Amino acid sequence: MTEKETPAVEPVEDKLVDEVVERLMERADASGSALLGEGGLLTAVTRAVLERALDAEMTEHLGYEKHDPAGRGSGNNRNGTSPKTVLTDAGAVTVAVPRDRNGSFEPRLVPKHARRLAGFDEQIPSLYARGMSVRDIRSHLAGMYGVEVSPDLISKVPDAVADELTAWQNRPLDAIWPIIYIDALWIKIRSGSVVSKPVYLAVGVDMDGRKDVLGLWVGDGGEGATTWMTVLSELRNRGVEDVCIVACDGLKGLPDAVTATWPRATVQTCVIHLMRASLRFASKRDHPALVPALKAIYTAPTEQAAEQALQEFSVSELGQRYPAIVRTWQAAWNEFTPYLAFPPEIRKVVYSTNLIESINARLRKTTRNRGHFPSEQAALKVLYLAVRELITPKARDVNHVAAHWKTALNQFSLFFEDRLNAM
Repeated sequence: MTEKETPAVEPVEDKLVDEVVERLMERADASGSALLGEGGLLTAVTRAVLERALDAEMTEHLGYEKHDPAGRGSGNNRNGTSPKTVLTDAGAVTVAVPRDRNGSFEPRLVPKHARRLAGFDEQIPSLYARGMSVRDIRSHLAGMYGVEVSPDLISKVPDAVADELTAWQNRPLDAIWPIIYIDALWIKIRSGSVVSKPVYLAVGVDMDGRKDVLGLWVGDGGEGATTWMTVLSELRNRGVEDVCIVACDGLKGLPDAVTATWPRATVQTCVIHLMRASLRFASKRDHPALVPALKAIYTAPTEQAAEQALQEFSVSELGQRYPAIVRTWQAAWNEFTPYLAFPPEIRKVVYSTNLIESINARLRKTTRNRGHFPSEQAALKVLYLAVRELITPKARDVNHVAAHWKTALNQFSLFFEDRLNAM
C-alpha cells in the first residue's frame, strides 16, 4: 500500500446493519423462530422500530421526554396507547400507538385511519406493472406477508396514480430528438361491448442515447393521417420542435403526418419488420436461403446497389416462388431507402424498432392476464404503471440504445446538417 492509499473504511451505518442482521440470524438459528409472519423476528423488529419512532413523535409533540417532571402542569401529557394493526413490507404488524390527553397528537409515521404504510402500498402497483391479475396479487401478498387484501382495495390502487398519469402525459419534452420510434399495440376495452383498440406508443432517444417513453394514446381503431396528426401535434405542443428520424412499422398515414408536423424529419421503415413480413410468406425450410438473399438488399452500400440486389432476387428461383416478398419490398421502398443513405453508425441504431418492441413486450405482458379493461382510462393507468417501472433513473442509466452512442451522435450531427448542435 502506498502512502497515498488508504484502507477502505466500511461506513458506520453498514456495520450497524450487518450487526443487526447477524444478531437476528443467530437468534433465529438458536430459537428456531421464523423471520416473517406472526411472531417472526423481523415482524418484532419492525414493531419495535415503529413504536420507538412513534414515541419520539409524541415527545416532539409534547415538548418533553417520557417521565420528565417538566411535563407536570404543561396542559397535556401522555394517555396510554391504542393497538393498531398496519400492513408493512414485513407483513401485518400490531403496534401500540401513543395517545395524548388532549387528543391533538397526529402521528406522521402511522397516520390516523391509515392501515397500510407507504412501503407496502408500493408493492401493489409494482405487481400490477409486472402483469399480475387481481387474483394473482392477492395470492402473492397472502403467501409473502400472510395478509388478506380485499379485491376492491387492489382494484382501486391504479386510481391513486390518476394525477401522476395526467402530469406525465402533459410534461414538457426536449426540443430536439435524434430518433423517435412509434408503434401500436392492441388491447381489449369494454365500450358497450368488448372491442380491440390500439394504444399508440412513442419512445424517444435523447441526446445521451437513452430511451424515454414520450406518451401513450388510445386510438379508435383507425390508422390514418388524421389520427397520427393528433398524436404528433401533442408532442409538438409539449415542446418537440424537430426530430431527425421517425422510425416506424409502416403505419398507414404516419409518413404524411410526420412531414406535416416536422418537415425536416426522415421517416424510416423498420428493416426487421420488412424481414419478418417477407418471411411470413415463405416456408420455414426456405428461410435459411431467403435471409442472406434479403440481407444483400438492406446491407447494400447505395440505393442503386439495393435496387440491383432486389432485381436479382426477383428473377431468382426464390423470387419466382415467392412474388409476394418482392411486392412487400417494392411497396415499402420509399420509406426503406433513406436507411441506405445513412453511415454505418446510424444504420446500427435505426436498423430496427426492437427498442420500442421490447417496451411493447413488457406492456403486452402487463395486459395479457386481464382479458379486457373497463375503460380507456383504466387501461392507461395500468400501462403507465408498467412504463413507470421502465423509466426509473436506474433503468435510464442502463438502457442505452447503442454501445457506441457518442460515435453515432457525431454522425447524426454531420448527416443532419448540425441540427442537433442547435440545442
